[in-house]
Amino acid sequence: MKALKLASTIATPYAVVGLSNSKGKLTIESGAISLNEKALLEILKNLGATGKCDEIVKVPFSKPATIYFTGLGESSKSYDNETLRRAAGSAARALAGVSEATFALPATNLAQISAVAEGAALGAYAFNEFRSSSKSEFKDPLEQIIIATKSTSDAAVKRSLIRAEIIARHTATVRDLINTPPSHLTPESFCARMKKIATPLGLKVEILNEVTLKNQGYGGIIGVGQGSANPPRLLRVSYSPSKAKRRYAFVGKGITFDTGGLALKPANGMEAMKSDMSGAAAVIGAVFAIAELKLPIAIDAWAPLAENMVSENATRPSDIINIYGGKSVEVLNPDAEGRLVLADALVRAQEVGSKAGGLDGIIDVATLTGAQVVALGTRTSAVMTNDYEFSGEFLSASEKAGEAFWPMPLPEELRASLDSPVADIANIGDRMGGMLVAGLFLKEFIEADLPWLHLDIAGPSYNEASAHGYTPVGGTGIALRSLVTLVESASSQSTRNGK
Repeated sequence: MKALKLASTIATPYAVVGLSNSKGKLTIESGAISLNEKALLEILKNLGATGKCDEIVKVPFSKPATIYFTGLGESSKSYDNETLRRAAGSAARALAGVSEATFALPATNLAQISAVAEGAALGAYAFNEFRSSSKSEFKDPLEQIIIATKSTSDAAVKRSLIRAEIIARHTATVRDLINTPPSHLTPESFCARMKKIATPLGLKVEILNEVTLKNQGYGGIIGVGQGSANPPRLLRVSYSPSKAKRRYAFVGKGITFDTGGLALKPANGMEAMKSDMSGAAAVIGAVFAIAELKLPIAIDAWAPLAENMVSENATRPSDIINIYGGKSVEVLNPDAEGRLVLADALVRAQEVGSKAGGLDGIIDVATLTGAQVVALGTRTSAVMTNDYEFSGEFLSASEKAGEAFWPMPLPEELRASLDSPVADIANIGDRMGGMLVAGLFLKEFIEADLPWLHLDIAGPSYNEASAHGYTPVGGTGIALRSLVTLVESASSQSTRNGK
């Protein structure tokens, strides 16, 4: 757990200060703190500093003993929140092995101070659970984060630090789950780990095992998981505050490892398929944060969990399964498995939501298609919807949270490619526009008048390149912050229509 504090001066041996550049001229951005800028600028110039984003320049000083200059990019009178968030995160990563540091960045308003605190806390992360003989070679993440500001007594600023700590802690949980190898993270152990966190938060946990899933007709989860020695599960974590203003359902794809089944994936790159449960981790982590923040929005988070393996029991191409609720699906490609487990959980989530008085919206989060990466790359996720008002609310929330999402269409002309001659629907259709076809498949399991979002996070969920900003190598925790911010925004409204 990262401790966050406020201070009006730099009292630690290590400090983080911003550095920007305008047409070759460097500017030190130290916010509420005054420094000997003339001497420091000369040192920075001699060191070849540029002030570009993600650049860290370490300068020995007197008081503080060492200053870490973090790049802010082009000079500005007021830096946007995400620039500050990333700059703080880059510095926090560079400070691994240090016990405490003061962050003196150009943050004057509440949103900017919050962004610095959040970025620093998110950047102070490491996954060393499975290191043994080499563990001593890796530095522990920064422990104490102190934000330099003149607003040390402001109650709202203090609350923002509490929020930043909660967000970072649960994002770390999501990252840890993604980074955990499939030998240690199975559907069963995923549930056990989440229950251990949920219970102290007062959340209700329901876990359906393989026997119940089969008896109750969850054909998607059973069909995907039946080839594995590790049986599937359906996890539900419920947060039910009194006098809830809205009710949402979050559904996350939870494939703890994806070989592709009998549509076996190439060996090269298959190791990253431990991240195929990123959606499940994100929605469960989000409900933990929402509960801890005590937001007045009821949430059911659903994680359909399975391991997609090869065996004599594995689902075969051309097999027909029945999704919960009865719709039949011809499984033309066992590697298009995420949509099958999601379909089960989406139908069940709507059924439960209806009994509770109705849902104001349902959101699924999934590492669903390689086509997402082709279309949007590794840092921008996709949003598909049947309700553009709901999508607009989410995109506003994601922008505020600093997570990149982009709206994508669901073209009706692609729907016909999912037609099956022997079942209600096939699990794959046209290859071109594959991300959109997957969204259209899921749409078939959504009630027409229920606002729905499909978030495809395939690329951004797992960083296989170098670390950047507050984003480490490996699991990123994408979508958690946007979901929490969406719920925070909804907390200020009585109903979806503002009535």
